[in-house]
Parts: sequence; structure tokens; C-alpha cells
Amino acid sequence: MSALEPNHLKEVFDKFGRYVVQQARTNLTKKKKNVSKTLYDSIQYKETTSQSGASFSFDFLMEEYGEFQDKGVSGIKKKYNTPYSYTNKMPPRGPLDKWAVRKGLQGVRDDKGRFVSRKSLVYLIQRKLYYKGIEPSYFFTRAFKLGFQRLPVEVREAFKLDVQDFMKFTLKNIF
Repeated sequence: MSALEPNHLKEVFDKFGRYVVQQARTNLTKKKKNVSKTLYDSIQYKETTSQSGASFSFDFLMEEYGEFQDKGVSGIKKKYNTPYSYTNKMPPRGPLDKWAVRKGLQGVRDDKGRFVSRKSLVYLIQRKLYYKGIEPSYFFTRAFKLGFQRLPVEVREAFKLDVQDFMKFTLKNIF
């Protein structure tokens, strides 16, 4: 130990990362946005320590479409407070078709009792998303904010412990 090593801080941020991932996954399931479990399984955090060990970085990772589920997407008729919007293109048909299969949306009938093909059903879903957008779920944003509110006190305490450890080591080597 030659420099201040943030071991206690790492533990606090590790606990924070586990908490945010667990809460985000719980929120995703509660909001019934966990059809294929791909997004659920992709939510993780990554801690990277510098070569000297004196600093580290912290990142949260998930599938790219997770951000659209979290922040939402404005349609051409219904707007949400989000940086994303459909403007001149409908959402892609392929992922919606796979989603319809996983949800078991085959053999659907219309108001008159006529069979609606999956291709037609996917088009209707595609059109609805284009006009009304995707409502923000904030599954990750809420989890992050809750964890972040608890963080300041724990960080101060961990930093204090790291400084104390550093001082003990330094004083022991001096005397």
C-alpha cells in the first residue's frame, strides 16, 4: 500500500451496482417488459480499476433497446418527455414479429370473428407504436435514482475508512 487505495469505496460502489441491477430487473419484471429475458439478462455493471489501483470507473450496461424501454419513444401523435421519437419511419417489423410469437399472439380474431394473420397483427402493432410511441417505463432510471440517493452517506464513510487505513499505514512506516 503506497498510495491511497480506495478499497472501502470500491465495496460501496460494488454494493450500489448490485442494488441498481437487482432493482432494475425487478422493475422490468413488474412492468411486464420481460418477455424474452434478453434485456433482463443483459443488465449488469462493470468496474474497471486503473493499473496503479488508485482510481476506478463504473459503468452500467444493457441491450441497446433497453434505453428506449426506459426513456420511451414519442410517436407522431402522442409525445413523451424523451429524446427519441418516430418521425418518418415505423419501428422494424422483425423484432415485433418475434415478440408477437413469444407473447403467443397467434390465432387472433377481429371484431367480426375473422381470423387475423400474424403479419397483419404485427403491422397493426407497428402502426400503433408509430402513432402513439412507447411510454417510458423508467425501469432503470428509478432504480438508479433510488440507489444514488443512498450513496452519499456511504461514500463519505467509505472514504473516511480508506483515509484512516492510509494514515495507519503511513504512520506505521514512519515510526
